[in-house]
Amino acid sequence: MGENPAIAVRQHVPRPHRRGDHVETARLASLIAATITMGLVSGLFYGFSVAVMPGLRASSDRTVIETMQRINVAILNGWFLLGYMGSLVFTALALGLHLPGDGRHALVPLAGALVAYVLAMIVTARVNIPLNNALEKAGPVERIADPAAVRRAFEGTWVRANVWRTLLCTVAFGLLAWALVLHGQHAA
Repeated sequence: MGENPAIAVRQHVPRPHRRGDHVETARLASLIAATITMGLVSGLFYGFSVAVMPGLRASSDRTVIETMQRINVAILNGWFLLGYMGSLVFTALALGLHLPGDGRHALVPLAGALVAYVLAMIVTARVNIPLNNALEKAGPVERIADPAAVRRAFEGTWVRANVWRTLLCTVAFGLLAWALVLHGQHAA
């Protein structure tokens, strides 16, 4: 009696490892790492856009200043840096690993993701970080003579820049997801 092909169980036949297998594994691993870290950073900026800053909007000037000063200190940790720098490193690595001939299927979304994220980093470096530093230089909140002026100099511009970096990181995340789909289609 013959086996019914509809219910036959395929046996795994090991194939010899080739150099290309290692490259393909590195491509996929870097692409997954880039997507995860980009999602974390995009989500962080999104959380500030839709919850943290709107929540602080109704707070007193001193509360906004003190809260943001504390957040700016607390965020400088290894977990944040893993996501923030990891997004750059893993996206650039994934792009570099996809440059050789058979990896070109994902180049457009990978290059777009890298450009979008570098732009988000530029916004952060040119707008958000200097504003954070100015807020820190204002000193302890109880010693600030005109907290309303300090808040005005910080809040509006910081929020607008955060919206831009949220959008850019979300675009980068979407492009990385697209690259994952293309990678999966190419591997199939």
